[in-house]
Amino acid sequence: MELNGASAVISGGASGLGEACARDLAAKGVKVVIADLNEAKGKALADELGGIFVKTDVSNETEVQAAVQAAVDSGAPLRIVINSAGIGWATRTVGKGNVPHPLDTFEKVIKINLIGTFNLMRLGAAAIAATEPVDKDGLRGVVINTASVAALEGQTGQVAYSASKGGIVGMNLPAARDLAAVGIRVNTVCPGIIDTPIYGEGEAAEAFKATLAAPVPFPKRMGTAAEFAHLVRSLIENDYMNGEVVRFDGGIRFQPK
Repeated sequence: MELNGASAVISGGASGLGEACARDLAAKGVKVVIADLNEAKGKALADELGGIFVKTDVSNETEVQAAVQAAVDSGAPLRIVINSAGIGWATRTVGKGNVPHPLDTFEKVIKINLIGTFNLMRLGAAAIAATEPVDKDGLRGVVINTASVAALEGQTGQVAYSASKGGIVGMNLPAARDLAAVGIRVNTVCPGIIDTPIYGEGEAAEAFKATLAAPVPFPKRMGTAAEFAHLVRSLIENDYMNGEVVRFDGGIRFQPK
């Protein structure tokens, strides 16, 4: 699929994996719409890339629709939706003192990670479906969702996070089948240990990241956001990639802890 002259909506696009995708696609001529809650970073990045920032809570239908509409109104046809917004959480199903996992935090993780992903996917796909096909096969666009290796190998305390990411994996194939009718491909990436600003900076942060990277077979390091963005672009550009869940993890397999 030709990227130059298209537009893309990227949730969580102000930092981390989303920012890397925004930079990568903008360099290929894509008009990026950064849908994020962080106004300062989002606006600064949009200005730098010649894109558009829309303050967006991915679980809010009105705000997500506004982000999608910004892409539609940009003058570049909407062809790409990338879901990279999400939050982490660590709480055991039953903790110390036999305290059960709080239901409200479980619901919050599901609402942002899983429902938020579905929200942008459905609204973005509806807008893409209204465009003209770009080739003889009837291709109109691509959705890339971000899950996690934790969807497949959740560790102790990851029950909420793993449930949310497992739901994204579960949506992948039926969504691809649904959206085939309107010429939209759907793929999901499951990252492993990726070096993003969430881990902080300084000597302690570097030591912690080294511990996280130790179980990676090869290369013996964390993945980079730029490598993630490269994979996402490859999935967008390769017209025969559809309905696939791709691990991006250096061969790591999570242990219980």
